[in-house]
Amino acid sequence: MPPAQVLSVDEVVARALALAEAGPRQLLGIAGAPGAGKSTLAELIVAEVGPAARLVPMDGFHLAQSQLVRLGRADRKGAVDTFDANGYVSLLRRLRRLEPTSVYAPEFRRELEDPVAGAIEVPPSVRLVVTEGNYLLLPDFPWQEIRPLLHEAWFLDLDAEVRQRRLTARHEAFGRSPEQARAWALGSDESNAALITPTADRADLLLRLSEPLAS
Repeated sequence: MPPAQVLSVDEVVARALALAEAGPRQLLGIAGAPGAGKSTLAELIVAEVGPAARLVPMDGFHLAQSQLVRLGRADRKGAVDTFDANGYVSLLRRLRRLEPTSVYAPEFRRELEDPVAGAIEVPPSVRLVVTEGNYLLLPDFPWQEIRPLLHEAWFLDLDAEVRQRRLTARHEAFGRSPEQARAWALGSDESNAALITPTADRADLLLRLSEPLAS
């Protein structure tokens, strides 16, 4: 992985604001390994930009739990083959071409452990769409179609030990025992991280925050 730029939150927000002002609609993608803080950073940026921005996470394209059970993938939820990648690509194409009516995106609801269709409205007035997820920079079909759709792509980096602590705490918060949480963080999540980390060189910005956000 190439050296990361260490930036403050204010510097990162300023870069996002400049992007929002660069054209009729800009798509910013934030990639990174599980637990790096992508969601927290994306939410902060959208809050700072205001009504002209929307957050459209990749997680909305999780396959439904019933499908994961049918396919025998429920114990690997979050792995690259547990998402509707083609659906995600299609949505990004629609968002990029700035349709004259609202576009509706799905949202993953952790309390349901399932995505909910049409939960996020992106009206034509939105000038910055922020999307975040693990696999935005993968070079494999169909994920490789995402990178050209993004006006700018960032890769958020964080020490592995900190990521793993965050992930363990997150899994515990959603009902796993401490042993199960740690096993998932060091097993499935780290397998995903090993796939994601080499994609950092496809980003416009390899980023480390000077003060990592809580996640």
